[in-house]
This record gives sequence, structure tokens and C-alpha cells, in this order.
Amino acid sequence: MTHVVHPYAHRLGIIRDWKSRWFAKTPAQYRENVMMDAAIRRYLRKRLRGHYVTSVEIGRDAKHIRVLIKTSRPGLVIGRGGEGSMKLTKEIEKIGRTVPIISGGSASSGAASPRTVHLDIEEVRSPESQAPVVAYMIAEGLEKRQTFRRVLKQTAEKVMANRDVQGVRISIAGRLGGAEMSRQEGIKKGRVPLQTLRADVDFAREQASPVSSVIYLRNR
Repeated sequence: MTHVVHPYAHRLGIIRDWKSRWFAKTPAQYRENVMMDAAIRRYLRKRLRGHYVTSVEIGRDAKHIRVLIKTSRPGLVIGRGGEGSMKLTKEIEKIGRTVPIISGGSASSGAASPRTVHLDIEEVRSPESQAPVVAYMIAEGLEKRQTFRRVLKQTAEKVMANRDVQGVRISIAGRLGGAEMSRQEGIKKGRVPLQTLRADVDFAREQASPVSSVIYLRNR
């Protein structure tokens, strides 16, 4: 039987790098860092939805947390005069203070040691070649109640119009078109070599919530 492996994890150490980069001295500190990273990513995913964020990278040392946000719309994240980025930095620091300390296999009532957050925002060129952006574009079209076949076709053509893209594969599942029974549809154009480890294959998953149903989509 085949095993479904995430394309990003499949290529770690070959053409991909880790999105969280730090070392922990103890297992308790490791668990604390993982919980904090997960909380930051969950918050940013919800807070920056629609800002075309492609990835969030987190690095840390003893006193600092460095968060790198890659987006094709940096102006929306930074805000006027840097007001948006300053507010976002304070919100991330607040999340860090709410993560409980884990010691001896159980969470204590205290909070994790405070660390200064450094927020960097990097602009991404050619957003049509980034899977998270493409997935959000499809979800946005479905939430506007556009025909799913038209959304798939137009998005695939827009992605293939980019010179850097050799292929695209999109699949959506759910109550498509408001149908009573859920089903899966997809479209594929060009070449998507999943088993070639040196191939630069991007992957994203997004959820669309139209009025009548919930639709899940994946983009490679």
C-alpha cells in the first residue's frame, strides 16, 4: 500500500529547510517551544488570512524569538508607518506569555519565560507560483459562490501562465455546488513529479466555508 507523505517533509534536508530553527536543552523546554510555535502559527494563520502569506519561519535563542513572515502583500501586514507590524509584534509577545511552562510531564500554572520578539516581513515575488496563495485564491472564489469548475480552470491557467511553474495539481472535496452528497473533483496541468526529491514541489491545504457547505482543497 502507498503512504501519503507531505511533499515539504519529504524534501527536508534536500531542497527544503526547517520552518522552525532552534535547539532545546531539556525535553520540557522542547515541548514548551513546540507549543509556543504552534500557538503563534495558529494565530497568524487566522489573523493574516487574506494577506497572501506563503510561510511563517520561527527562530529563537535564549532571549529572542525571530518571526519571518513571507507575503506577497507586505503593505497590508506592515501598515501605515509600521503600525501594523508593531501591533503584530505585541500580539505575538502576548501569545508567548500565555503558553504554560511544562515541567515533569505536566503543565504548571505559570507562563513561559518572556522573550523579545523580532518580526521581519519579506515580500514574495510571483505569488501565483506559491501554493498557499493559490489555495487561498480558490477558497476565496468558492466562498463568493463562483462555479467550482470555473474557479479550478481559471486558477490553473493563471498558475501555468507563470514561467517558473512547470505544472499544477488541484483537488477539492466537499459539497461542491451545494450538492447533498460530498464528492471530490480536481484538475491537473503540466508536470508534477511527486517522487523526484530534487523537484521543487510546493503544497498547501485550505478550507473554504461557503453559505451552504464546507469544502476542503489541496494544491500542489
